[in-house]
Amino acid sequence: MSVLKGIAASQGIAIAKACKLVEPDLSFDKKTITDTAMEVERFRAALSIAKEEVVAIHKKSKTDQDGIKAAIFEAHLLILTDPELILPIEEKIKTEKVNVEQALQETVDMHISMFKQMDNDYMKERAADIHDVVKRVLIHLLGTQAVNLSLVSEEVIIVAEDLTPSDTAQLNHTFIKGFTTNMGGRTSHSAIMARSMEIPAVVGTKTATEEIENGDLIIVDGIKGEVHINPTPETLTYYENEQIRLENRRLELTKFIQESTISADGHQVKLTSNIETPNDLESVINNGAEGIGLFRTEFLYMGRSQLPSEEEQFESYKAVLEAMNGKPVVVRTIDIGGDKELPYLEMPMELNPFLGFRAIRLCLERKDIFRTQLRALLRASTYGNLKIMFPMIATLDEFREVTKILQEEKQKLIDDGVAVRDHIELGIMIEIPSAALMADQFAKEVDFFSIGSNDLIQYTMAADRMNERVSYLYQPYSPAILRLVKMVINAAHHEGKWVGMCGEMAGDETAIPLLLGLSLDEFSMSSSSILKARSQILRLSKKDMGKLVEKAVQMGTTKEVVELVNEATSGK
Repeated sequence: MSVLKGIAASQGIAIAKACKLVEPDLSFDKKTITDTAMEVERFRAALSIAKEEVVAIHKKSKTDQDGIKAAIFEAHLLILTDPELILPIEEKIKTEKVNVEQALQETVDMHISMFKQMDNDYMKERAADIHDVVKRVLIHLLGTQAVNLSLVSEEVIIVAEDLTPSDTAQLNHTFIKGFTTNMGGRTSHSAIMARSMEIPAVVGTKTATEEIENGDLIIVDGIKGEVHINPTPETLTYYENEQIRLENRRLELTKFIQESTISADGHQVKLTSNIETPNDLESVINNGAEGIGLFRTEFLYMGRSQLPSEEEQFESYKAVLEAMNGKPVVVRTIDIGGDKELPYLEMPMELNPFLGFRAIRLCLERKDIFRTQLRALLRASTYGNLKIMFPMIATLDEFREVTKILQEEKQKLIDDGVAVRDHIELGIMIEIPSAALMADQFAKEVDFFSIGSNDLIQYTMAADRMNERVSYLYQPYSPAILRLVKMVINAAHHEGKWVGMCGEMAGDETAIPLLLGLSLDEFSMSSSSILKARSQILRLSKKDMGKLVEKAVQMGTTKEVVELVNEATSGK
């Protein structure tokens, strides 16, 4: 048995066989072929296997009622049966006597080059579809292996260098019991997704992919931040008992599902959920969320090879709004960039993408993408209590421009006889220090703020939250961060506006007393954190926490703040 140390990214205990997620080697050499008939047959066999896989994925996505993914794989099936692609490949094999891998690559490169030169966005998106399909066929031609996350059919723990947002969007919730990665931190998107999916995760182990083999029995301890490889019988028994203890604690917390979130001295706040897709709704409802404080819509754009249509987006937004039955749903417009990329958009490489062309900046340049999303949201607005939030706003001019675009699309829909909700609250994420410092001016024009603590902390401390070497500077309890949060909340309340927080800090056991004392109105977090947070707030006095935070903002270090909170809340 061996033990890896990492960062506890999502609480819980997972015990299962390891499933390593590694990129397959798709390199090959050009060869001259004598038996071209056999080579064509080899091509057809690989096509047949690829089609079987895509049919299975398509069937599963329809069963899961995931219309966006179903549409993607319908397009992939069309490519796998398209004679305009298949016949030229077979012809090249026969006439040029080259191996199928070479014929496939040359033919596909020609098609992709043609599509990319077209002005039509729809045709450009076909290039990304073809690229995905070719990769699938090459895997079978070369005899390599690749894990298809959406087709995993036994209980496993994923082991990877890192998990991209696109990877996590494809995870099969039923069978994937946890994951561990070499890279990442507590606020990396893979960690956030793990908490959203309510599965244990340990990230930043550095060597998991080197030390763990496929099929190894492993234990992911998402509380201590440990990964046990091929544990002893004693260790296995200990962790099986821990799983039972944690499940009993979870059941104990269910008594708070129907309760309002009211502090010991009668101050009421809202606890809402962060979600990625409509598939997260069951967890939202089962954990007693009082609404959705952050719908990360970029995940509707990921794990696919083309932009979602207006209709696809409308159906997703409508499903969420209807399921919440009148409870508020805050939808964040697409936040692509940084570590969330869309390969089919071909965004330029940047030296510092977190400070570059992302989120609202992309939307204001690609207004076609932005307007499509806004139209889908506006059409869905009549099905529930929709609030729209814009990310990465740095200046008032940006907010005024996006609201102008929204009003233009709203008027077009009304002119076309489409029903739209009369009043939709519009807010911004406070995640850039300039917006926090100008909160008093923003508060005059927005309907609400939502503090994105993950980015606000990294931008304020100039510490990349994905960089382990500066992770010690990622300090949510820093007096500097608390002062900014205080400034934002005071500015909003002065104008009669409400403030939420949708970053990881909102569900943090040490931060909650401070945020309650700062008069935060809404705490939005992963669904799995809600009941624990509610039970904590019920025991706290808002008045006492107000006195606590006044001391905290005057302190000099994070360590002093943590000691203050621990001393004040011990036994509560």
